[in-house]
Formats: sequence, structure tokens, C-alpha cells
Amino acid sequence: MNGENIFLFGAGYSTKAFARESAGATIVGTTRSPEKFEVLRRAGVAPLVFDGALTPEIGEALAAATHLVTSIAPEEAGDPVLNAARAFIAEKMPALRWIGYLSTVGVYGDRGGGWVDEAGECRPVSRRSAMRVEAEQEWLALGRRIGRPVAVLRLSGIYGPGRNAFVNLRNGTARRIVKPGQVFNRIHRDDIAGALRHLADRALGGVFNVTDDCPSPPQDVVAYAASLMGVEPPPEVPFEAAGLSPMARSFYGEAKRVSNRAIKAAGYRFRFPDYRSAFDRLWVDGSWTDGEARSPIKRS
Repeated sequence: MNGENIFLFGAGYSTKAFARESAGATIVGTTRSPEKFEVLRRAGVAPLVFDGALTPEIGEALAAATHLVTSIAPEEAGDPVLNAARAFIAEKMPALRWIGYLSTVGVYGDRGGGWVDEAGECRPVSRRSAMRVEAEQEWLALGRRIGRPVAVLRLSGIYGPGRNAFVNLRNGTARRIVKPGQVFNRIHRDDIAGALRHLADRALGGVFNVTDDCPSPPQDVVAYAASLMGVEPPPEVPFEAAGLSPMARSFYGEAKRVSNRAIKAAGYRFRFPDYRSAFDRLWVDGSWTDGEARSPIKRS
């Protein structure tokens, strides 16, 4: 990765993993909280604050960037990065080779449990997913304007070290909510990082579903984690009786099986093609705690 200068708008859970995949590169990333600076430095990321304004420090780092990755969600006012830096990206980044934009499979809306791939029409149900569609189109249009490849990565539910059903079981927050016909795809954090690295290395643009091969009922995922831990899974709760928040209920309003054919056709091979293989690894090597010592599991 020598000679690469990577700029991360929104250096969070997945993009920090991409930074670790990019050893040897110079990496600058933004956060809204200076309190997170030390965590970013430990991940190999030089931190800067981005609160919607293009500072001189951000401009200097952008001007040298060869690769730009953004994971910042759009707002009602639009995409914060494009609002602040569209003209700068178009006019003052001569070394730029590739752009990656992290989006969501939520753009497809509800498919009644049926399959959808990248050729499928976007039918967002929620306003947040509709804003994602708009942001995707703006990033792709910017790429066409400046003659640079833009890869839109549509992600499913993200999990990995520190964020998984094991942690929820340990904390006593895991639930097995049952809604007939409900399935979700998932994606391991390290496959997001791997897909970003694969596309960046090849300067590939386009739309790619970065999601696993195993859309499954959510209650099955919790039960499998409990079996590995050797604990009783929480009881099944009917969806209607679960008392979910409006945000959580909205996720259950969309059931679909998402195909990852485009990223595979581009040559990427998933490290964790299903949650079972990922959970097996997380449990055996203890990385489910994200490096923390295992603590007692709360049992109901």
C-alpha cells in the first residue's frame, strides 16, 4: 500500500478495519468527537474532526489523497460530505484514483422475502433509505463528472468483534423475536474491509451488495450463538408482543434475500460467507469480545 494516501470520512467500526487492511498507506480519518482520537491513532488513522465544515486541515489531507472512503449517512439537508466538499473533490484532488461510498441494502425496501440483486429497482420504505438512494446517485454522478471510479457498497446488518449475538447474550440483551417469513442478511466487518480493499486495489466502480450468502431468521442467529456458548437461548417472542421501538419495527417491515453476485463477479471471495462460520471463528479465538477478557454471561 506504499504510496497510497487514504482519506476516511467517518472513521468508524468498518472503516477502521479497512485501515488495518491498508498497512503501509498514509491514512487520515474524521470523527465528530475528539475523545475518539486515541482509538483512531491505535488503528493507524491520523484523526481530524469533521462537523460538516471543510477545515484547512481536512483540505490539506484531501488534496493529497489517492483514495476516498465515506461512511457518513445523509441527512435531510443532504450528504454532509458532498455539501462540504463536492467542489473540492472535483477541483482540488489531482491524485484521487478511487472513491468508496458505504450505503445500505435498505435501499431495496421490502421484497416479501424474495431475492434481489444489484439490478433490482430501489424501492426504499423509510426516509433514511430514500436519502441513501439520493446520496448514492450524487456520488455516482460526481464520479462520472470527474472521471473517477465510484464504488457504492450496499451493506447488510454489520457484526464482528465486539458487536454480535455473543455480546448480547453476555449482557442479557439478546432477544429472539419471531415474525413469520422474516429474514435478514448480515455481513462481517472484516468482509466490508476486504471488499473495500479489493475494489480499491482494482479501481473498480459500480454498485455492489456486500452481504453474506445466508439470509436467515434473526431468532436462529441468537440460538446458534447460544449453542456455542453452552447457554439456554432466550425464549421466542412474537413480533406483535415484542414492544419494539419505531426504528426497530421499521427494520422488521422489510424482508428480503440479498444477492452478492456483483462483488463475487468482481473476484472477491468472502472470508465469512455465513454467520455460522463467522461465529465459530469468533467463539474459538475469543475475538467476539473485541480483545477484552471474557466476562460472566448473564442468564435469565
